[in-house]
Amino acid sequence: MNDPYKTLGLAKTASADEIKKAYRKLAKQHHPDLNPGSAEAAAKFKDISGAYDLLSDTDKRARFDRGEIDASGQERADSSFYRSYAGGPQGARYRSNAGFDPSDIFADMFSRAGQGGRGGGFNEFRMRGGDLSYTLTVDFLEAAKGAQKRLSFPDGRTLDVNVPLGAETGTVLRLRGQGQPGAGGGPAGDALIEITVEPHPLFRREGNNVLVDLPVTLTEAVLGGKINVPTIDGPVSMTVPAGSNSGTRLRLRGRGIAPRSGSAGDQYITLKVMLPKEPDAALSDFIRNWPGREYDVRGV
Repeated sequence: MNDPYKTLGLAKTASADEIKKAYRKLAKQHHPDLNPGSAEAAAKFKDISGAYDLLSDTDKRARFDRGEIDASGQERADSSFYRSYAGGPQGARYRSNAGFDPSDIFADMFSRAGQGGRGGGFNEFRMRGGDLSYTLTVDFLEAAKGAQKRLSFPDGRTLDVNVPLGAETGTVLRLRGQGQPGAGGGPAGDALIEITVEPHPLFRREGNNVLVDLPVTLTEAVLGGKINVPTIDGPVSMTVPAGSNSGTRLRLRGRGIAPRSGSAGDQYITLKVMLPKEPDAALSDFIRNWPGREYDVRGV
């Protein structure tokens, strides 16, 4: 993914309001519904949405600016060990992120050893390793349907992570024993994997329901008929009622997200009536001569 600031055309000093305005302008310009069939617009919209997702989150933006995560939200090589032991102020230089001060531990060990070996001295020093935190970015369908993703750790290890069905942004997975090694034979810490779900060019999520804005032709709206509708499980056939308007909301039962526990959600389709891209002389002539063309839609 490109630099999110460049994607939105912003300086790194941009305010939250400037970020929101830039996103709305670009999203409106490149939204797939307004550019049907354009793979370039869909890809651009995905980049714009990903950039906004990162920069609109204060914590993610700060971590990106510090170089801790990349533009996709993935962890960069972990430098916390060096910062923990070499970057602290004088007197706290050796305090680690795991919440303990090694100088206190060594002092305690020497104290025990100096008491005639009471307590075992070095032989009884045993401590659990610290936890490590990572961010894993998945696309909308991977989160909705569940997926297996390979995570690369800064130390070169790789691990296949099972993303649970119905995962949401903020879902945290705990991988036991995959954190920092323990001391003195103590157990290793855990790896905490926070899920970030990328926006989708068509689907939006509301609880376990999936929302879709679907363009339809004037003919389909006026006369009704069968059309194919995208769902997270693939296209399905749906009937558009005759006389449908833009904003008409239809429901496909059970076509939403089905979590491991609880009922599956539904998919809601909001129709958007689209006129032909190019002016149509025959349609214009028909409307001019149509006796019912002056019907009231605003109530004023």
